[in-house]
Amino acid sequence: MLIRIALKNLLGARLRTILNVFVTSFSFFIILLMSGMYDGMLQHAKNVTIDTEIAGGAYWHPNYDPLDPMSFEDAHAIIPNEIKLLVDQKKAFPVLVSQASIYPGGRIMPAILKGIPPDQNIVNMPTQSLNGFNDGTIPVLIGKGMARNTKLKVGDSFTIRWLDVNQTYDANEGTVVYIMDTENFKLDMGHIWVPLDIAQSMLAMEEQATYVTYKTGLKEVNNKGDWIIRDVNYLVQDMEAIIEADKPGAQIMFMILLALAAMGIFNAQVLSIFRRGKEIGTLMALGMTRLRVVMLFTLEGGLNAVFSATATLIIFGPVLLYFGVNGIPLPLDYTEMGLIMAKRLIPVYSIGLILSTTILVSIIVLIVSYMPSRKISHMKPTDALRGKAIA
Repeated sequence: MLIRIALKNLLGARLRTILNVFVTSFSFFIILLMSGMYDGMLQHAKNVTIDTEIAGGAYWHPNYDPLDPMSFEDAHAIIPNEIKLLVDQKKAFPVLVSQASIYPGGRIMPAILKGIPPDQNIVNMPTQSLNGFNDGTIPVLIGKGMARNTKLKVGDSFTIRWLDVNQTYDANEGTVVYIMDTENFKLDMGHIWVPLDIAQSMLAMEEQATYVTYKTGLKEVNNKGDWIIRDVNYLVQDMEAIIEADKPGAQIMFMILLALAAMGIFNAQVLSIFRRGKEIGTLMALGMTRLRVVMLFTLEGGLNAVFSATATLIIFGPVLLYFGVNGIPLPLDYTEMGLIMAKRLIPVYSIGLILSTTILVSIIVLIVSYMPSRKISHMKPTDALRGKAIA
């Protein structure tokens, strides 16, 4: 019976109910969209990183720290036998990392030189372009961002200088054989890629590597020496940290939207109780307990949340679906800011996100509906019938 009365009262309020439902459903929509965008950013970053860089994970030399170029000098060794067996079976490939200096157009620029097997097919990189080049210079693969910063084009030559294992500086000419277009800035900015055997020869580090990337689905080897295994979760934690650092700004906007929706419902409840004093008194005089009257007004607020969820599905559902399929075009290239982001960001709406948002908004709506309604418990039926305001 309470639900029927509450529903009738809400439908009778018309414009007030419509405004409350619309504001609350708009809050639903923005929270779902923004949260879906962050989840989509993280999912896209993980997918691109796995596809182009880490595959199933990697074994690192114990001294290797990709964020500290000074560690590269000591971060190399002969690959342990069990890991080398994976390489021989084409289930993994080694990479040798070193610092270098390049001189494009007479300018000096620091670079990270990485040697990689041209025939690897574990990660999505055009390393095959390093094959079949034999003009006496070092074949070099670079990314679009690196090409833009160095003003290099395919076929351009430049000087590469490096420090080998004997602490001797050497230099040679490199030629750009391919410019890759990749969303993973970690393969692009400041990197030059050369064939592994040439890198090992340049650095006098025969049969040595800095890390070994392996295929997805492989188990950890039993005897990996002092090399350290790094799984996918570890290797994408920098992306997760960047995205998490950006979330507080969005959460402030969520709170503002929820506060606006809650304020509208709170004001509507206060006004409703004030204007419907005689109705409240009549219900009490007819035998309805104060608790049931409080429940009635709280239920009216709760139904606002139900109507809002339905309105979100009907009004904003197609918009969410459209963005989820076609993505949201981004005006900037965020790769230079250290983010792996597509030019069209596709939000991801998980079941957990939808349920948690619905529960959160519903709880807030119920609380702000109950707060003014509890004043009814202090009313006397005779005062309500006379139209006296609630204290």
